[in-house]
Order: sequence, then C-alpha cells, then structure tokens
Amino acid sequence: MKLFFPGLIAALILSGPASATPPPAAVSQVAGFDLTQVRLLDSPFKQAQELDRQYLLSLDPDRLLLMFRVTSGLWGFTYTPALGGWESPGSGLRGHTLGHYLSACSLMYASTGDERLKARTAQLVAELAKCQEKMVEQGYHPGYLSAFPESFFDLVDAQKPVWAPWYTMHKIMAGLLDVHVHTGNAQALDVLQRLAGWVKFRVDRLTPEQMQGALKTEHGGMNEVLANLYAVTGNPDHLRLAQAFNHQAVFAPLARGEDRLDGLHANTQIPKITGAAREYELTGREEYRDLARFFWRQVALQRSYAIGGDSDDEHFFPVTDFARHLSPVTAETCNTYNMLKLTEHLFAWAPSVETMDFYERALYNQILASQDPGTGMFAYFIPMKPGLFKTYSTPDNSFWCCVGTGMENHAKYGEMIYAHDAASLYVNLFIASELAWSERGLVLRQETAFPEEPATRLRFQARQPLTLTLRVRQPAWCQPGITVKVNGRVVEAAPDASGYVPISREWQDGDLVEIGLPMTLRTESLPGAPKIVAIFDGPILLAGAMGTGGLPAGGQYATEQQQYRGWPTPPEPTLIGEPAGILAALKPVSGEPLTFKTEGIGRPRDLTLIPFYRLHHQRYTVYWPTGQAPEAAGGR
Repeated sequence: MKLFFPGLIAALILSGPASATPPPAAVSQVAGFDLTQVRLLDSPFKQAQELDRQYLLSLDPDRLLLMFRVTSGLWGFTYTPALGGWESPGSGLRGHTLGHYLSACSLMYASTGDERLKARTAQLVAELAKCQEKMVEQGYHPGYLSAFPESFFDLVDAQKPVWAPWYTMHKIMAGLLDVHVHTGNAQALDVLQRLAGWVKFRVDRLTPEQMQGALKTEHGGMNEVLANLYAVTGNPDHLRLAQAFNHQAVFAPLARGEDRLDGLHANTQIPKITGAAREYELTGREEYRDLARFFWRQVALQRSYAIGGDSDDEHFFPVTDFARHLSPVTAETCNTYNMLKLTEHLFAWAPSVETMDFYERALYNQILASQDPGTGMFAYFIPMKPGLFKTYSTPDNSFWCCVGTGMENHAKYGEMIYAHDAASLYVNLFIASELAWSERGLVLRQETAFPEEPATRLRFQARQPLTLTLRVRQPAWCQPGITVKVNGRVVEAAPDASGYVPISREWQDGDLVEIGLPMTLRTESLPGAPKIVAIFDGPILLAGAMGTGGLPAGGQYATEQQQYRGWPTPPEPTLIGEPAGILAALKPVSGEPLTFKTEGIGRPRDLTLIPFYRLHHQRYTVYWPTGQAPEAAGGR
C-alpha cells in the first residue's frame, strides 16, 4: 500500500532498498496514488500547472548554482549574474530556492512526464555533487553542502542571531530526496546520505539540552525529511536524527491538548508537526499522532481565515481577535502549503469529509488564488484588509519562501484528487483529471467544469469487470446532499460515517457515474465577529471586486514581500442587512458563472462578486461588515 506523505506520494518504502523498515501496517487506512498515475485535464488547475512548468523551465541552472559554487570554491572565471531577493549573495537564506526547485521539477516531471525537467534535476544534482566534494577543501566538514558557510550553523548552536540555516538545509535535503524518489536518480540519494552524515556530525556534538536550544531558531521540517530518508534507507541513525529535531517546547503542550500557539511564528511550527505525523507513521508512537491531530484542528478549524490560510504578520494570534487582524500581511502562502501537507497525513489515517473540506477550501481559495494568471508569479501574503490587492513576485529578484513553495504547489495538484484502500476508490476532489490505476486495470476519467458547473462525471475504462466500492465525498457545503446516477439510473446516495457516499458494484467498461453537487450561497462569519461575514457559493469564496483605482504602477510585482504594506486603501465596503437578506440581494450576472452583484445593499456602492481565485490585479474585499445603514441607526 502506498502511504501519503507530502511531496513524496510515491511510496518511499517501495522505491527504497530491501533493508528499509516499513511503517506499522495499522497506521494508515488509505493510500495515495503516485503523481504519474494522475493527469490533469483542462481546468484552472491545469492552466496553473502549465504556467508553473514554463517558469521552472525558464530559470537558469547556473544562476541557481552560483552561490553553491562560490561557497565550495568552484566559481571559476565565468561571469554568472547572481539572483536577487532572498537568493542574493548577502542573503542568509541563499540556497533555499534550489532545494524547492529540485522538488518542484521532480513533482512536475511526475505530473506531466516532461523529460526536460528530469534532465534539469540530473544536471543540478551532478553539479551539487561536485560542490559537495570541494567543500572539504574550503575547511568544511565532510558531507556539507550549502550556498553559505558552515559557520552559520555555529551561530545556531550558540543561539546567536542568524536567519534560518536549518530551514534552508531542509529544503536542500527535501529537494534531493524528491529527485531520487520521483526521477530515480541514484546520485541524488548518494549526495543526500553524505549530507545526512554531516547532519549526524552536527547533532551528535551537542547535548540534548543544547540541541533543544538550537531548535529555537527556525529549522523547517528537518524531522520530516530525515524521517522520509529513513523510510528509504532503513538506517536507524536517520530516524534518531529526525527525533532529535523534535522541538519539545512546542510538542509537549500540544501532546497534552494545550493550545499555546498565540504569538508564535506560524510557519516555523507547521513543518515540525508534519514531521511528527511522519514519525508516527514510522514508529507507531501515538503521542505523535495525537499532537498532530490536535494542532491541525486548532489551526485548520479555529485559527484560519475564510481562504483556509492563517496568521497575521506571520504569527498566530488569539482566536478572539480576528477582527483586529484583517491586515495587509495575513495568510502567508507557505503556511497553507504546509497545512495541506499535514492534512494529507490525517486523511490517510482516517478518511473524513472534515479534512478534505478544509483541503478543498485552501486549495481553491488560497493556493490557486496565489498565482498570477498572466506571469505565473507567486503571492507571499494574501491580504484580508479590505481594499488592498495581491502582490506577486518577480521572475528573478524575489525568491521568497512562498516562491519556493509556490513552485511546488502548482506542480502537484494531482496528489489528493483520488485515494484508495484494498476495496475502495475515493473521489476526494472534483477536478477534471484522469486516473490510471494499472494495478486494478482501471482508467477513471473525471469530466467536469466544476465549480462553474455543480456536477461531475466519472467514466470507467476497465480491462475486465471489477468489483469495487466507489466512495464520493459529500462536502458539508453540499446541501441537501449529492445526487448519484449510474448509467442514467438514480441510486441511493447516503453518506457513511466518514461523510463519503459509497457505491458498490461490479464495474464494467463504459460505466458512467454522474454526480450532482448542489451549490448554494451562504455566509460565514469571521471568528468572534458575527456581524462580519464572508460569502461563499459552495466551496468557492466570492470577493468584492473594487477596481483598479490607485494601484501601484507596474502590475503589483515586488522584490520585497511587504513592499505595499502601507499602500492607501479606499473606504471599507459594507453590506446593509442581516445574512439571509444579504444573500437574497445577491443577483447572478447572466452569462458569467459564479458571479453576482449586490443590489441596493452595498455601501458606499454596490459591487460585483467573483471567485477569489479568479480575482487578480485589482482591489478586493473578502470580509464584509453587515448591519443597519448609518441613516437607519440615527446617523451614527
């Protein structure tokens, strides 16, 4: 069975050597499909994937390698212009993008079969191997590989100011592992194991107390990547090292069911918890499972905005204070990337509509919404401040963390559309795609224009009759429930305890399942502020389009992620009335799916509402204050 683990949906334990130690069999109930088995069909997701592929192929490998070569003494005399932003020669995070890039190219290769991407990863790994060999001549300990000096890690050990060296190391290691898993590159695994040997040297020289002190500096998902490496190699040192990166100051309260997240840097915490989830799968230790579940529930269900993202100015805040945190710097996209990775683990342990409803919300309303549809560039923050706009990266002078995760986001949309166990096939997401389940002799083609049409069709191509339970997610937003037809005949559509509708039968070649997905308008209050609402049509967040007046010239692209933080905004739009009356006053715009206009209830004027994932290069509002008009309230 193939287990879920984010970015590595391919089964590591199946691709690794025979010595690898498999995780406990009872941990995961369902398995994911390899990205090579799912192909996107025409949809906004396919368009986003293609834009991302073009961007990946446009980047110059020599520029990504430059600071690795400089650090190792392999620079030579050939002029190569340095990248800008967080990859500039003076940046404390230089080198992280190359790790993301290796992951993104590997994922995109698996998702599309584009051999150019596989060749690109092989080229980069070969050059990194040369850098790793030369690092020793520069006085670095064997196995070291980075774009900055090893002395950065001395600062971490001494608990002195430095950006995030272990965070960057996680990205490099994860990229090498993705290259090995998704392209079969043995050299990538060799370089990675040498690098893991260097990690062992760094960790083993510290006492447990010193190591915990070092973990006060952001260290990404070091526990996750080392656990994933253990799943390939079976080397017990790799699991031990993963556990050494477990940050007990964060884990201990979560394991007790205590939420002490207020004030913490959000994206520092989420990868740690994903690492704990992976360690649970490899060890069966239930405390890892319990703290991961508790953290997910607190962040996904209590601490997230309507788009599925979380945090203000990169930090968690009290759940009672959402109304004070509709700011220009909300919902860092990296956070949502990492929350979706964590969600995949929880779903694998216990499939449920609750986890997949969150996944769908965040996928449509933040991840898809974070990519500029013209250039393929990426958003760092998604502002919740009314009247602001999205800011996008530049092609070669930004390279924020959310550029790196953005490269990966749009390369792996096929991860969670489907899943399976021994007797069932799960349809989790309503995205046009084709699944090739070769082990069962089945090709399933999902044909849909969802969400622009409230339906999807599943066509079976089977080599021979196949007994199987098809399980279709019945989302919470779908009221009164989905409808099902098999070969034109209505069948009962009653969800089971997990919220999925089971359809059991012997499937034949040519069978057609038609799923109706009723979508209705609804409001959702801002936590702690019932009079401030967001508006949805089914799972799709609708935003008020406020036009392009007063926007910065040049298309809202930036080298610095907070460049437009203080940009002036127009008066905040409000809606007059109670929620039920507000919905009644939203009128569909003829010929424009998922598009509505307010009629007589907007202040200072009525606005058009469109899907947030389609709204770019203009001002917007997501949250609307509601209530009486000023004149009806005595002029206040």
